[in-house]
Amino acid sequence: MEKIMVAPSLLSANFADLKSDLEKINQSEADWLHLDIMDGVFVPNISFGFPVLKYVAELSQKPLDVHLMIVQPEKFIQEVKKLGAMMMNVHYEACPHLHRVIQQIKEAGMKAGVTLNPATPVSVLEDIITEVDMVLLMSVNPGFGGQKFIPNTLKKIEQLREMITRNGASALIEVDGGVNPENAPLLQRAGADVLVAGSSVFKAPDMIKAIQELKYVE
Repeated sequence: MEKIMVAPSLLSANFADLKSDLEKINQSEADWLHLDIMDGVFVPNISFGFPVLKYVAELSQKPLDVHLMIVQPEKFIQEVKKLGAMMMNVHYEACPHLHRVIQQIKEAGMKAGVTLNPATPVSVLEDIITEVDMVLLMSVNPGFGGQKFIPNTLKKIEQLREMITRNGASALIEVDGGVNPENAPLLQRAGADVLVAGSSVFKAPDMIKAIQELKYVE
């Protein structure tokens, strides 16, 4: 069995018992903790802000993978850095000056990730793929947890993997949305490196086991 990286998404956690959920993630084989920040403008939902994230950062023993589903994400680079984030993800669709934002994230000492919505083709990253540390492909429309996986994502992973190889780039491929033990092997075979999982981890009877099932795919 091959290992793949797993980043549980805090959006699906039980916020009435957040400390307990974070302790389980700390005990698990999860590689990162994925944090979705939503502003109700770029996506039709609001998640959590920096006061909550500061608490999460103090409790989490996993590297923080921060995904900003917001307009003007560059305004919050220093806030994300203060959390001690390892990766800051910004949406291609929210950044008209993407190259500049990537450089600003790196100058702040974080890795830079770029996220693509389901309808955005991977070809838009052709001129910048060597600059980014990771590309996050949304396999659902961003804004809400618990949605069904969009099958076309598999083709996009393959296209992105080809682009990365052809350009001699080192970007990781992360997938977020509707990830579960059934499609995890397909995602890995297509070329994914990191799986973001919300409902399939936090709603499982045994979170630690659920992470293992995603991580060790056939």
